[in-house]
Amino acid sequence: MAEDKTLHIVIFPWLAFGHIIPNLELAKLIAEKGHLVSFVSTPRNIDRLPKLPPHLAPLIKLVKLPLPKVHDLPNKAEATTDIPYNMVTFLKKAYDELQQPMALFLESSKPDWIFHDFAPYWVGSIASKLGIMSAFFPIFPSPVMAFLGPPSDLMSSDPMRKKPESFTVPPPWIPFPTTVAFRYFEIMRIFADSFSVGNRDVSDAYRIGASVQNSDIVIVRSCYEFEPKWIQVLKNLYQKPVLAVGQLPSTAYDGGNENDAWRWMKDWLDKQNRGTVVYVAFGSEAKPSQEEVREIALGVEKSELPFFWVLRTQRGPYDPEILRLPEGFEERTHGRGVVCTGWAPQLKILGHESVGGFLTHSGWTSVVEAIQNEKPLVLLTFLTDQGLNARVLEEKKMGYSIPRDERDGSFKSESVAESLRLVMVKEEGRIYREKIREMKDSFVNRERQEEYVDDLIKHLRNYRNAKLEDGGCRRY
Repeated sequence: MAEDKTLHIVIFPWLAFGHIIPNLELAKLIAEKGHLVSFVSTPRNIDRLPKLPPHLAPLIKLVKLPLPKVHDLPNKAEATTDIPYNMVTFLKKAYDELQQPMALFLESSKPDWIFHDFAPYWVGSIASKLGIMSAFFPIFPSPVMAFLGPPSDLMSSDPMRKKPESFTVPPPWIPFPTTVAFRYFEIMRIFADSFSVGNRDVSDAYRIGASVQNSDIVIVRSCYEFEPKWIQVLKNLYQKPVLAVGQLPSTAYDGGNENDAWRWMKDWLDKQNRGTVVYVAFGSEAKPSQEEVREIALGVEKSELPFFWVLRTQRGPYDPEILRLPEGFEERTHGRGVVCTGWAPQLKILGHESVGGFLTHSGWTSVVEAIQNEKPLVLLTFLTDQGLNARVLEEKKMGYSIPRDERDGSFKSESVAESLRLVMVKEEGRIYREKIREMKDSFVNRERQEEYVDDLIKHLRNYRNAKLEDGGCRRY
């Protein structure tokens, strides 16, 4: 029976680990149901993936497509974490050169579906010509995608929103009251690359619009329990199937082995009192400026809380600006905190009972991992969707944003210290601690996550079968 057929799904994420990891989580959930997944990325990124559980490894084929060389992109730079922010445009150009290799791979492997991210806006057209169904999976939650708007406007040479200021208010297609919008400093940091029609490269807005337009369905990292109104907005905007796939909580597998790095980190955390440590980390994309690092450090110091700070001093070896801590900071905080400039297992740190709060950039994977572990959030946004994520969390009293200057985004160490103590210690911040615990079931309920994946698989089968019946899809 067609309903029992094992599906073969190709998953093709953008070259950022904030995108690769949730795509891998979805791959694991699909493989758990007995379906085959070809997970496609570049060689270095495939080699840096977390280890797969042994029972899933036979069902997830890791496929390496060499990244074409382009001028100005350094050798061995295959992910956003390898390069400064101003070089990401060259990474996208190299990624676009994968069109032919991807077409050849799809033609030879004959999958039923391909799931793709926002950057390869060209995948849907390639898949359609080969008779393969395509699903756009941008990894952003539904409020972010709804705020961005309809594909026709995102792709237009004369969009409705031409100036940065127009992104600081909710758009007219949101039919309910909301504060979800960028703050001025947030949109100014990304407007030229993401939305400007005059951008000499393909803008992120165009990539997203074309990805929606060229796909058969759209998958969103959302759940109806948390954001039903936003999902409905997307259905109205896209006029095609929009499927929520749950929040895809992280499920790291290490084979039961503790590596040396985690062993010393755990030893330090074990010595701290329960719920007292602030964990500070801003993901693989965000890099504060030197001035911002100074104010964060002094703020953490003034809070008088124990801290564990994962500080990326460079975005890869080609980043000329190496961040430095304020003079005397490490001496003054000796014994009270840890600054880790290398790899750290975020999920394990957040799961430790001594951690009582998370100072985060609001990247959605980090948000979900915090909620998994019931850690209240202090928010400090830097790039891309982070501002919109922060507004969602603020609205629901799940996170508190450090006060900042609206024009340039600057902030003072006193605000950092006060925000940390409010969310982690003070009585008036109890709402943030309680809301995180309250929302945990919506985000990481294992049975509900399984149901979302079951519904997805059912829809993929039904959609493909309907296409086959009406002759809209060529069968191999």
